[in-house]
Amino acid sequence: MAGVQTAVALREHGWTGEIVLLGAEPHQPYDRPPLSKAVLLGKAEGSTLDVDFAGLGIGLRLGVEVTGLRPDKRLVETATGQLPYDVLVIATGAEPIPLPGSEGEPGVHLLRTLDDAERLRPVLARQREIAVVGAGWIGAEFATAAREAGCAVTVVEAADRPLAGALPAEVAAPMAAWYEDYGARLVTGARVASVDESGLLLGDGTRLRAGAVVVGIGARPATDWLAGSGVELAEDRSVAADDRLRTSAPDVYAVGDCASFPSARYGTRLLVHHWDNALQGPRTVAANVVGSRTAAHFPGVVYDPVPYFWSEQFGRFVQYAGHHSEADELVWRGDPAGAAWSVCWLREGALVALLAVGRPRDLAQGRKLIERGARLDRTRAEDPSVPLKSAVL
Repeated sequence: MAGVQTAVALREHGWTGEIVLLGAEPHQPYDRPPLSKAVLLGKAEGSTLDVDFAGLGIGLRLGVEVTGLRPDKRLVETATGQLPYDVLVIATGAEPIPLPGSEGEPGVHLLRTLDDAERLRPVLARQREIAVVGAGWIGAEFATAAREAGCAVTVVEAADRPLAGALPAEVAAPMAAWYEDYGARLVTGARVASVDESGLLLGDGTRLRAGAVVVGIGARPATDWLAGSGVELAEDRSVAADDRLRTSAPDVYAVGDCASFPSARYGTRLLVHHWDNALQGPRTVAANVVGSRTAAHFPGVVYDPVPYFWSEQFGRFVQYAGHHSEADELVWRGDPAGAAWSVCWLREGALVALLAVGRPRDLAQGRKLIERGARLDRTRAEDPSVPLKSAVL
């Protein structure tokens, strides 16, 4: 998504030079969200992006793996040879983290690519007994699809609750009941000792038999190929872009799941592994690439979005906007045992993040209020019958 959108945005911003889009996969560029939903369930054959590459003059080179970068020579190294560039945009995304010891084991799957989804589709169609490792966003979405396909599903999570790495305990705790309500089994506080074609062996000696194991324990920036290039990486191995999405190498930008950027709004460096970031960031990159070449003293466009993502799981539409780690107050809107509720995070009275479950209006209004740095009246914000925009001080 990030690479394609950057190429399209460059044309929209008036770039007239050659554009070459490299992709390691052999498939036409596609959208990822449907992979854990319609594609997985056989409701769609694929999710190819509706982009006229030929009409836009964008050269696609598919099935080409990038292996290295030489900024001093302005060369990208690939498995098939070197490619010169004037401007380079790194949009290599993220790669799923494998479960240690599971590599090469038959019946063990990851879910990141179109090929992954196509390998899993017949597994679901056969209604196999499935074990999912990881109760994060992707684990929950896959478990939902597997239940819809009629599979028996057990989700194993090392932490004491689902979404432990994403949400505070008090917010994530009510979500544990969603699994049982949907007919899936959730096992928390469980470490996987080993995995084989018959299922999982847990650290306490429990054996979970399964016809297939799906691993969803996170993703990491796909940046190993930059080793030795001199391009600065952050501690999390993301490309350490600046607030204009420029890297430490001249005329090299980075965008999407592989890049982190400093946020003045939140006072920290953000690495955002979500679709909206891969859609919004390319517009900033394109504006800065074109602007830096057409204006003598171009200051650059700053990238400091309100992060946003959504997830469809267990019959619920979950949306999140902002960044809550620096918040000092939490406000509930509605009963978390119910079908629709929200949580607001405040910092010194200002709304900085919001989680909405089945309350899209809260999300839409809250996202705008976060952008404005709006302060909320806590009492009015607690009342789910009061529109969020009406709780502004």
